[in-house]
Amino acid sequence: MIRIVLADDQALLRGGFSALLDAEDDMEVVGEAQDGAVAVELCVELVPDVVLMDIRMPVLDGIEATRRIAADERLGSVKVVILTTFESDENVFAALRAGASGFLVKDTEPVDLLRAVRVVARGESLLSPSVTRRLIADFAARPSADQRPPQLDSLTDREREVMTLVAAGLSNEEIAERLVVSPATAKTHVSRAMGKLDARDRAQLVVFAYESGLVTPNRTSR
Repeated sequence: MIRIVLADDQALLRGGFSALLDAEDDMEVVGEAQDGAVAVELCVELVPDVVLMDIRMPVLDGIEATRRIAADERLGSVKVVILTTFESDENVFAALRAGASGFLVKDTEPVDLLRAVRVVARGESLLSPSVTRRLIADFAARPSADQRPPQLDSLTDREREVMTLVAAGLSNEEIAERLVVSPATAKTHVSRAMGKLDARDRAQLVVFAYESGLVTPNRTSR
């Protein structure tokens, strides 16, 4: 059973999402929050699998709430999906940097919302859609010279290559096909890169790739 917390200041939206999610056999909405502070409190109390988090909320916004959840060692298993009204909202990248596993626009189709919850609950991240790649390219590709951390040097050449492909939005299966290896091998390379860089999930690996300058929109590595 996937346990979910909804965080949005619009009661009507929370009610609609709750009805949709609770209708699924493998999902349960265990808590609802009208602001980010309550969302953090509920996560500490309930330790859900997934949080659907609005960005703009009173008391504490979704970005800071996400940052606090990601920083709490007790909540290492909690995955945050950001809900936004606008696909081009720059705050979405700030939320990814803060520890979110991906984002969805609020008017997404019900079937896509359900798929997204299951994807994130499995430990993956919402980074495949082209709109996400555009967002990352627009707001993540601003590295400065002092942002290239020493951990990058611990990666093998293959791990760097895999990291650039993750940053391009490729799944493990697509990476395996590109490199002519098995999906299990691709997954192993991704996991090792995440471990060396202390990345929370694939979303954090993408953020790291762009912020470190390993990947930019105009070239895949350097």
